[in-house]
Amino acid sequence: MFFRKKGWLRKEYDEKLLDQLKELKDEWKNQKSLIEKSFDPSAEAISEAKLAEAKYFYLFKEAKKRNVSVRY
Repeated sequence: MFFRKKGWLRKEYDEKLLDQLKELKDEWKNQKSLIEKSFDPSAEAISEAKLAEAKYFYLFKEAKKRNVSVRY
């Protein structure tokens, strides 16, 4: 009775993790395409792209660690 909530909470946080992962992937792809398209990207734009990439791969590793899979 007391341990039923654990599975439900895990599923909820896994869904949130997948949502954040998708958002960060889109943000990273957008930053990357802006840098590729720009003639002379600023240092700030490059650092923002690297930060977005680092955030995405951090959450990707976390999802892999938690054995979260995407099902469509």
